[in-house]
Amino acid sequence: MAEVRQGVDALDRALVQLLAERQRYMDAAARIKPDRSEVHDDARIEDVVAKVLAAAGPAGLSPAIAEPVWRTLINRCIAHEFEAFDRTRG
Repeated sequence: MAEVRQGVDALDRALVQLLAERQRYMDAAARIKPDRSEVHDDARIEDVVAKVLAAAGPAGLSPAIAEPVWRTLINRCIAHEFEAFDRTRG
């Protein structure tokens, strides 16, 4: 069990790095988008989820895990992007 936990901990550290990189893209998007109304894009959300679900199966990731995790991630990233957008516009 200790080895399993070490493996999970290592993956969590790697995920933190990847999520930090994703957040930096949200910061960049907030700087680039000319209007606040462009931060939330339903079509883009569904596109991202569809791509994740398409990649999940071949990777061995259950859609029952992938979809809710990504929808939560997207929601939090959108909230972050709104905050970043507002900060950059003073």
